[in-house]
Amino acid sequence: MNFESLGLTEPILKAIRTEGYTTPTPIQLQSIPKVLQGKDLMACAQTGTGKTAAFAVPMLQLLSKNEPSQQGRRPIRALILTPTRELALQISESFSAYGRYLPLRNMVVFGGVGQRPQTDGLKRGVDILVATPGRLLDLMQQGHVHLQNIEIFVLDEADRMLDMGFVHDVKRVIAKLPARRQSLFFSATMAPEIIKLSSTILTNPEHVAVTPQATTAETIQQSVYFVNKSDKVRLLVKILKDTNIKTALIFTRTKHGANKLVKVLANAGIDGEAIHGNKSQQARVRALQMFKNQEIRVLVATDIAARGIDIDELAHVFNYELPNIPETYVHRIGRTGRAGASGTAISFCDSEEREYLRDIQKLTGIQLPVVKGHDFEPDGSEPVPVPQPKAPRQQQNNRSAQRPKSPATPSGNGQGNKRRRKTSSWSGHRDQPGR
Repeated sequence: MNFESLGLTEPILKAIRTEGYTTPTPIQLQSIPKVLQGKDLMACAQTGTGKTAAFAVPMLQLLSKNEPSQQGRRPIRALILTPTRELALQISESFSAYGRYLPLRNMVVFGGVGQRPQTDGLKRGVDILVATPGRLLDLMQQGHVHLQNIEIFVLDEADRMLDMGFVHDVKRVIAKLPARRQSLFFSATMAPEIIKLSSTILTNPEHVAVTPQATTAETIQQSVYFVNKSDKVRLLVKILKDTNIKTALIFTRTKHGANKLVKVLANAGIDGEAIHGNKSQQARVRALQMFKNQEIRVLVATDIAARGIDIDELAHVFNYELPNIPETYVHRIGRTGRAGASGTAISFCDSEEREYLRDIQKLTGIQLPVVKGHDFEPDGSEPVPVPQPKAPRQQQNNRSAQRPKSPATPSGNGQGNKRRRKTSSWSGHRDQPGR
């Protein structure tokens, strides 16, 4: 199956080819035809599945059927609401990539930066608006954004919206949308509160689900090093001496830990930057761009800040500290091994983290291979067995986001992660509330 078989127009197919994609991912195969038919959609998909292109590509085609007015201010015809700044930026990049040969304008608005450039862009007119809830509501209250002409509404990463306390903001936005519209709802989990929220947005929706929950990508080579907490830095430096590791995304549990690790690595001659909620938006965007351009070798991130990071050909992810939420592990390592590419996920586990490792292995159903005989191996570091589940419990997790580099895989959390996530093959972005 290829993109040509999905009934897409030549300008969009040309853009897809320009991005280098030929084969749609499962979420794209299932979603694109349904969206093109004008149906509401409820999709369960996690990061890395190609979710962004699954809605961006058909939306562009539907919107392009009606040529935008060349006179006067262009009304906003499509709204994508997403929980974080980074994810909003990547979604906007996706629309720009797939719509490069179409006369449609898209722009992104989010908090943490001055609003003047955003209001100026809105005055020039925009067809597709990607927004975080806080800044969107601010601009609506000031009269810069009007939603009465919305034809298509997308709520992306709905479960993260709830996790981050945006549910009331989301409802305030929905109340301003026209009753007659097409709505697309994407979530990595389908907990009862998610289903309840979807019922207020969707009308007779089609349902799509891809990738079993709580599974890790088969293309990711996973391993764990048992190591004393005090030796983690030295072990990391030793591993990073391997010149085959061109770039590495490293996860810590805390903002302070991320800052500290960057300084220690710099002293060892390894250039890196930290991204977390205390960093300004400009600093996070700059650090991410430097990492993508390989101007720095290491990006150290907390879970919230890294939410939805989509970096082409990222081959190595390190869990410098294991997450205390097992689903977070699945999301972290899903930053690599995207779109069928291979990836490596290396985890460090100290004595206090063995319970976390046990939970991760129980969730994923696999026993992580233990690297033996390294220089910092503590005494008595035996593998942690995979616990046998008492009964098959329903997993409430999964998650996704995406951005371009192509559409076959178009396309960030400090200390406390409350809900679950997933992995797959194409990806998105995320970080702190976009207020």
